[in-house]
Amino acid sequence: MHLDAAEHFVRAPEWTWYILFYFFFAGLAGGSYVLATLLRLAGGPRDEPAARLGFYISLPATLICPILLTADLGASWLRFWHMLVDVTPGDVGLNFKYWSPMSVGVWALLVFGFFVAVSALDTWVRDRRGRPAGILGASIGRTFTIVGSIFGLFIASYTGVLLSVSNQPVWSDTWALGGLFLASGLSGAAAAITLLVRYRPDAAFSLERLRVADAYFSILELVLLVAFFATVAVAGTAGLIVPWLPLWIIALIGIGASMMGIRQPARRVQASGESAAMAPVALEATVVSILVLVAVLAMRAAVIFSAQ
Repeated sequence: MHLDAAEHFVRAPEWTWYILFYFFFAGLAGGSYVLATLLRLAGGPRDEPAARLGFYISLPATLICPILLTADLGASWLRFWHMLVDVTPGDVGLNFKYWSPMSVGVWALLVFGFFVAVSALDTWVRDRRGRPAGILGASIGRTFTIVGSIFGLFIASYTGVLLSVSNQPVWSDTWALGGLFLASGLSGAAAAITLLVRYRPDAAFSLERLRVADAYFSILELVLLVAFFATVAVAGTAGLIVPWLPLWIIALIGIGASMMGIRQPARRVQASGESAAMAPVALEATVVSILVLVAVLAMRAAVIFSAQ
Protein backbone atom coordinates (compact mmCIF):
# COMPACT_ATOMS: atom_id res chain seq x y z
CA MET A 1 0.00 0.00 0.00
CA HIS A 2 1.34 3.41 -0.95
CA LEU A 3 0.84 6.18 1.56
CA ASP A 4 2.62 8.90 -0.39
CA ALA A 5 -0.58 10.49 -1.64
CA ALA A 6 -3.79 11.17 0.23
CA GLU A 7 -7.16 10.40 -1.33
CA HIS A 8 -9.90 13.00 -1.62
CA PHE A 9 -13.49 12.42 -2.64
CA VAL A 10 -15.15 15.82 -2.91
CA ARG A 11 -15.09 18.48 -5.58
CA ALA A 12 -13.47 21.87 -5.09
CA PRO A 13 -15.74 24.40 -3.34
CA GLU A 14 -15.01 27.07 -5.97
CA TRP A 15 -14.68 29.81 -3.39
CA THR A 16 -14.23 33.34 -4.69
CA TRP A 17 -12.53 36.49 -3.46
CA TYR A 18 -15.40 37.05 -1.03
CA ILE A 19 -14.23 34.12 1.07
CA LEU A 20 -10.60 35.20 0.84
CA PHE A 21 -11.39 38.61 2.28
CA TYR A 22 -13.70 37.05 4.86
CA PHE A 23 -10.75 34.96 6.08
CA PHE A 24 -8.57 38.09 6.06
CA PHE A 25 -10.94 40.31 8.04
CA ALA A 26 -11.88 37.52 10.46
CA GLY A 27 -8.20 37.20 11.35
CA LEU A 28 -7.86 40.96 11.84
CA ALA A 29 -11.06 41.18 13.88
CA GLY A 30 -10.13 38.40 16.29
CA GLY A 31 -6.48 39.40 16.46
CA SER A 32 -7.20 43.09 17.08
CA TYR A 33 -9.61 42.32 19.91
CA VAL A 34 -7.15 39.96 21.57
CA LEU A 35 -4.26 42.42 21.29
CA ALA A 36 -6.41 45.26 22.57
CA THR A 37 -7.34 43.17 25.60
CA LEU A 38 -3.69 42.30 26.28
CA LEU A 39 -2.62 45.93 25.99
CA ARG A 40 -5.35 47.04 28.37
CA LEU A 41 -4.98 44.31 30.98
CA ALA A 42 -1.27 43.45 30.80
CA GLY A 43 0.12 46.81 29.72
CA GLY A 44 0.42 50.08 31.60
CA PRO A 45 -1.85 53.14 31.53
CA ARG A 46 0.08 54.54 28.54
CA ASP A 47 -0.85 51.46 26.51
CA GLU A 48 -4.55 52.28 26.80
CA PRO A 49 -4.66 54.47 23.63
CA ALA A 50 -3.28 51.62 21.51
CA ALA A 51 -5.73 49.23 23.16
CA ARG A 52 -8.59 51.51 22.13
CA LEU A 53 -7.34 51.46 18.55
CA GLY A 54 -7.51 47.67 18.65
CA PHE A 55 -11.10 47.66 19.86
CA TYR A 56 -12.06 50.18 17.17
CA ILE A 57 -10.39 48.11 14.42
CA SER A 58 -12.21 44.96 15.46
CA LEU A 59 -15.64 46.56 14.88
CA PRO A 60 -15.54 47.24 11.10
CA ALA A 61 -13.44 44.12 10.54
CA THR A 62 -16.16 42.04 12.23
CA LEU A 63 -19.07 43.80 10.53
CA ILE A 64 -17.72 43.14 7.06
CA CYS A 65 -17.48 39.37 7.67
CA PRO A 66 -21.21 38.52 7.41
CA ILE A 67 -21.48 40.85 4.42
CA LEU A 68 -18.80 38.90 2.58
CA LEU A 69 -20.30 35.56 3.58
CA THR A 70 -23.70 36.68 2.32
CA ALA A 71 -22.26 38.01 -0.93
CA ASP A 72 -20.58 34.66 -1.57
CA LEU A 73 -24.00 32.98 -1.66
CA GLY A 74 -24.74 34.80 -4.90
CA ALA A 75 -28.39 34.58 -5.94
CA SER A 76 -29.21 32.76 -2.70
CA TRP A 77 -27.92 35.54 -0.45
CA LEU A 78 -31.35 36.14 1.08
CA ARG A 79 -31.17 32.68 2.63
CA PHE A 80 -28.15 33.53 4.77
CA TRP A 81 -30.36 33.91 7.82
CA HIS A 82 -31.31 30.24 7.45
CA MET A 83 -27.90 29.53 8.98
CA LEU A 84 -29.28 31.03 12.21
CA VAL A 85 -32.97 30.17 12.11
CA ASP A 86 -34.59 26.86 11.14
CA VAL A 87 -37.79 27.55 9.21
CA THR A 88 -38.75 23.94 8.63
CA PRO A 89 -42.56 23.66 9.07
CA GLY A 90 -43.31 22.28 12.50
CA ASP A 91 -39.72 22.72 13.65
CA VAL A 92 -39.12 26.48 13.66
CA GLY A 93 -36.36 27.64 15.98
CA LEU A 94 -32.70 28.47 16.26
CA ASN A 95 -30.57 26.55 13.78
CA PHE A 96 -27.51 25.59 15.81
CA LYS A 97 -25.73 22.37 14.84
CA TYR A 98 -22.84 21.69 17.21
CA TRP A 99 -21.57 18.93 14.92
CA SER A 100 -21.30 21.31 11.94
CA PRO A 101 -18.13 23.47 11.79
CA MET A 102 -19.96 25.93 9.53
CA SER A 103 -22.87 26.33 11.96
CA VAL A 104 -20.55 26.71 14.95
CA GLY A 105 -18.54 29.32 13.07
CA VAL A 106 -21.58 31.43 12.15
CA TRP A 107 -22.87 31.43 15.72
CA ALA A 108 -19.40 32.18 17.11
CA LEU A 109 -19.16 35.15 14.74
CA LEU A 110 -22.55 36.39 15.95
CA VAL A 111 -21.59 36.10 19.63
CA PHE A 112 -18.17 37.66 19.00
CA GLY A 113 -19.91 40.51 17.19
CA PHE A 114 -21.82 41.27 20.38
CA PHE A 115 -18.60 41.51 22.40
CA VAL A 116 -16.98 43.65 19.71
CA ALA A 117 -19.92 46.06 19.50
CA VAL A 118 -20.14 46.53 23.27
CA SER A 119 -16.36 46.97 23.60
CA ALA A 120 -16.31 49.53 20.77
CA LEU A 121 -19.12 51.48 22.46
CA ASP A 122 -17.32 51.23 25.79
CA THR A 123 -14.15 52.55 24.15
CA TRP A 124 -16.05 55.42 22.53
CA VAL A 125 -17.52 56.39 25.91
CA ARG A 126 -14.02 56.38 27.42
CA ASP A 127 -12.81 58.61 24.60
CA ARG A 128 -15.68 61.03 24.16
CA ARG A 129 -17.33 61.13 27.55
CA GLY A 130 -14.21 61.15 29.67
CA ARG A 131 -15.22 58.08 31.65
CA PRO A 132 -12.06 56.00 32.27
CA ALA A 133 -14.10 52.96 33.33
CA GLY A 134 -16.38 53.15 30.30
CA ILE A 135 -19.93 51.78 30.43
CA LEU A 136 -18.98 48.43 31.95
CA GLY A 137 -16.90 49.48 34.92
CA ALA A 138 -13.44 48.22 35.77
CA SER A 139 -14.12 44.71 37.08
CA ILE A 140 -16.98 43.82 34.73
CA GLY A 141 -15.10 45.33 31.81
CA ARG A 142 -12.05 43.19 32.55
CA THR A 143 -14.10 39.99 32.64
CA PHE A 144 -16.06 41.01 29.57
CA THR A 145 -12.98 41.59 27.41
CA ILE A 146 -11.34 38.36 28.59
CA VAL A 147 -14.38 36.34 27.53
CA GLY A 148 -14.55 38.32 24.29
CA SER A 149 -10.89 37.50 23.65
CA ILE A 150 -11.63 33.79 23.92
CA PHE A 151 -14.13 34.20 21.11
CA GLY A 152 -11.60 36.39 19.29
CA LEU A 153 -9.01 33.63 19.39
CA PHE A 154 -11.63 31.24 18.07
CA ILE A 155 -12.63 33.54 15.19
CA ALA A 156 -9.01 34.18 14.21
CA SER A 157 -8.18 30.47 14.07
CA TYR A 158 -11.54 28.99 13.11
CA THR A 159 -11.18 29.59 9.38
CA GLY A 160 -8.02 27.51 9.30
CA VAL A 161 -9.66 24.73 11.31
CA LEU A 162 -12.64 24.80 8.95
CA LEU A 163 -10.31 24.07 6.04
CA SER A 164 -8.52 21.29 7.91
CA VAL A 165 -11.70 19.34 8.65
CA SER A 166 -12.71 19.32 4.98
CA ASN A 167 -11.74 16.55 2.59
CA GLN A 168 -10.03 18.88 0.15
CA PRO A 169 -6.46 18.24 -1.00
CA VAL A 170 -3.90 20.41 0.82
CA TRP A 171 -6.43 21.65 3.38
CA SER A 172 -7.14 18.27 4.96
CA ASP A 173 -3.55 17.11 4.59
CA THR A 174 -2.22 19.24 7.44
CA TRP A 175 -2.99 20.03 11.06
CA ALA A 176 -1.24 23.41 10.98
CA LEU A 177 -3.84 25.70 9.40
CA GLY A 178 -5.68 26.68 12.59
CA GLY A 179 -2.53 27.80 14.36
CA LEU A 180 -1.11 29.32 11.17
CA PHE A 181 -4.17 31.50 10.62
CA LEU A 182 -4.20 32.51 14.29
CA ALA A 183 -0.54 33.57 14.30
CA SER A 184 -1.03 35.38 11.00
CA GLY A 185 -4.15 37.16 12.26
CA LEU A 186 -2.38 38.36 15.41
CA SER A 187 0.56 39.59 13.32
CA GLY A 188 -1.78 41.41 10.96
CA ALA A 189 -3.63 42.96 13.90
CA ALA A 190 -0.38 44.32 15.36
CA ALA A 191 0.41 45.80 11.94
CA ALA A 192 -3.05 47.36 11.61
CA ILE A 193 -2.85 49.00 15.04
CA THR A 194 0.63 50.29 14.19
CA LEU A 195 -0.65 51.83 10.95
CA LEU A 196 -3.37 53.74 12.79
CA VAL A 197 -1.05 55.15 15.46
CA ARG A 198 -0.45 58.10 13.13
CA TYR A 199 -4.07 59.14 13.75
CA ARG A 200 -3.64 58.79 17.50
CA PRO A 201 -0.19 60.04 18.55
CA ASP A 202 -0.74 59.17 22.21
CA ALA A 203 -0.70 55.50 21.17
CA ALA A 204 2.91 55.79 19.95
CA PHE A 205 4.14 54.66 23.37
CA SER A 206 3.02 51.12 22.47
CA LEU A 207 4.87 50.90 19.14
CA GLU A 208 7.76 49.01 20.70
CA ARG A 209 5.43 46.50 22.35
CA LEU A 210 3.61 45.99 19.05
CA ARG A 211 6.88 45.56 17.17
CA VAL A 212 8.13 42.89 19.56
CA ALA A 213 4.77 41.13 19.68
CA ASP A 214 4.57 41.10 15.89
CA ALA A 215 8.03 39.57 15.69
CA TYR A 216 7.04 36.73 18.04
CA PHE A 217 3.82 36.12 16.13
CA SER A 218 5.80 35.99 12.89
CA ILE A 219 8.27 33.49 14.33
CA LEU A 220 5.35 31.26 15.32
CA GLU A 221 3.82 31.78 11.89
CA LEU A 222 7.04 30.73 10.18
CA VAL A 223 7.32 27.58 12.30
CA LEU A 224 3.74 26.62 11.46
CA LEU A 225 4.30 27.45 7.80
CA VAL A 226 7.23 25.01 7.73
CA ALA A 227 4.98 22.41 9.39
CA PHE A 228 2.33 23.11 6.77
CA PHE A 229 4.75 22.56 3.87
CA ALA A 230 6.14 19.41 5.50
CA THR A 231 2.76 17.79 6.14
CA VAL A 232 1.47 18.62 2.67
CA ALA A 233 4.64 17.17 1.14
CA VAL A 234 4.23 13.96 3.12
CA ALA A 235 0.63 13.72 1.90
CA GLY A 236 1.82 13.98 -1.70
CA THR A 237 -0.13 17.13 -2.56
CA ALA A 238 2.71 19.65 -2.50
CA GLY A 239 2.44 19.99 -6.26
CA LEU A 240 -0.84 21.86 -5.82
CA ILE A 241 0.80 24.71 -3.91
CA VAL A 242 3.69 25.20 -6.34
CA PRO A 243 1.68 27.26 -8.88
CA TRP A 244 1.05 29.79 -6.13
CA LEU A 245 4.75 30.28 -5.39
CA PRO A 246 4.62 34.09 -5.94
CA LEU A 247 2.04 34.38 -3.18
CA TRP A 248 4.13 32.26 -0.83
CA ILE A 249 7.14 34.48 -1.55
CA ILE A 250 5.10 37.58 -0.71
CA ALA A 251 3.99 35.94 2.52
CA LEU A 252 7.58 35.09 3.45
CA ILE A 253 8.73 38.64 2.71
CA GLY A 254 6.15 40.02 5.15
CA ILE A 255 7.07 37.46 7.80
CA GLY A 256 10.76 38.19 7.32
CA ALA A 257 10.23 41.95 7.52
CA SER A 258 8.52 41.56 10.88
CA MET A 259 11.10 39.11 12.21
CA MET A 260 14.06 41.20 11.11
CA GLY A 261 12.77 44.06 13.23
CA ILE A 262 12.76 46.62 10.41
CA ARG A 263 10.37 48.64 12.48
CA GLN A 264 12.54 50.50 14.95
CA PRO A 265 11.48 51.06 18.57
CA ALA A 266 9.36 54.15 19.11
CA ARG A 267 11.35 57.09 20.41
CA ARG A 268 10.42 58.57 23.74
CA VAL A 269 9.65 62.19 22.98
CA GLN A 270 7.93 65.06 24.69
CA ALA A 271 4.32 65.63 23.78
CA SER A 272 5.04 69.07 22.32
CA GLY A 273 7.39 67.73 19.68
CA GLU A 274 5.96 64.25 19.33
CA SER A 275 4.54 64.55 15.80
CA ALA A 276 7.74 65.79 14.20
CA ALA A 277 10.03 63.43 16.09
CA MET A 278 7.89 60.43 15.20
CA ALA A 279 8.03 61.01 11.43
CA PRO A 280 11.02 58.70 10.63
CA VAL A 281 9.76 56.04 12.98
CA ALA A 282 6.26 56.24 11.53
CA LEU A 283 7.56 55.83 7.98
CA GLU A 284 9.49 52.66 8.82
CA ALA A 285 6.59 51.28 10.82
CA THR A 286 4.19 52.02 7.96
CA VAL A 287 6.29 50.23 5.35
CA VAL A 288 6.70 47.07 7.39
CA SER A 289 3.09 47.09 8.56
CA ILE A 290 1.89 47.24 4.96
CA LEU A 291 4.22 44.36 4.05
CA VAL A 292 2.82 42.33 6.95
CA LEU A 293 -0.82 42.97 5.98
CA VAL A 294 -0.15 42.10 2.34
CA ALA A 295 1.58 38.93 3.54
CA VAL A 296 -1.44 37.99 5.67
CA LEU A 297 -3.69 38.30 2.62
CA ALA A 298 -1.24 36.51 0.31
CA MET A 299 -0.84 33.54 2.64
CA ARG A 300 -4.59 33.05 2.87
CA ALA A 301 -4.97 33.36 -0.91
CA ALA A 302 -2.28 30.75 -1.50
CA VAL A 303 -3.91 28.32 0.93
CA ILE A 304 -7.46 28.82 -0.31
CA PHE A 305 -6.81 28.68 -4.02
CA SER A 306 -4.27 25.85 -3.90
CA ALA A 307 -7.10 23.39 -3.28
CA GLN A 308 -9.18 24.70 -6.15
